[in-house]
Amino acid sequence: MPASKVAVTLDQKTLKEVDRWVREGRYPNRSRAVQAALDEMALRRRRSRLATEAAKLDVAEEQALAEEGLGDEAWPEY
Repeated sequence: MPASKVAVTLDQKTLKEVDRWVREGRYPNRSRAVQAALDEMALRRRRSRLATEAAKLDVAEEQALAEEGLGDEAWPEY
């Protein structure tokens, strides 16, 4: 996918950290460092989505459903 240019304003502390990463060779340039940081943030948000959705469940209702079980039905054999 083609890249797009975006202007970003960073405070001096953050910019110094990014520049250190570039000097250390962790990233080839500032742009790649910022891209990697955003990619990591997006990944964390996707991973935490399940936990966020699970937190919305009613524990008592889920427990009741689990205890209800399959009734007279048994698990099929494989």
